[in-house]
Amino acid sequence: MSRPAYAPAMLKPTERTRTAARRSRREPTMAEAAVWELLRDRRLGDLKFRRQMPVGSYVADFCCPALKLIIELDGGVHRLRIDDDARRDAWLTAGAGFTVLRFENEAVLRNPAVVLDAVRAHAARMP
Repeated sequence: MSRPAYAPAMLKPTERTRTAARRSRREPTMAEAAVWELLRDRRLGDLKFRRQMPVGSYVADFCCPALKLIIELDGGVHRLRIDDDARRDAWLTAGAGFTVLRFENEAVLRNPAVVLDAVRAHAARMP
C-alpha cells in the first residue's frame, strides 16, 4: 500500500525549519509583534496560537492547530514571491489540511484587530 502524498511524516519539521522558526521568534517583525500581543495567552476564547510554528518544510507565522488555521503576515518581499507563496499555500491547504489567511503587514500595523476578526469569522464557520 502506498503512502498518501502528504503523510504525517511529511509534516514533521526538518532541523533547518526548526532553526528558522527559532530565529524568527527571536526577531519578529513589527507586524508579527503586534499580532502576537493580541493572540498570546489565549486571548481569543480558548484558542491557542503558536508563533513561527514549523509545518513540514515551512514555518507558519501563527498557527492554531485546533482550527487548522495558519495566519501569514506579508511584507514587501512577498510581492516578489507570489508563485512560491501560492505553492506553499497549496501544500498547507490541500496537503496538510490547513486554512491559510494572509494579511499585508501595513494593514495589520494600521489595525491589528483585523486579524482577530478574521480568526473569529473562521472559527464561527467551523463545526
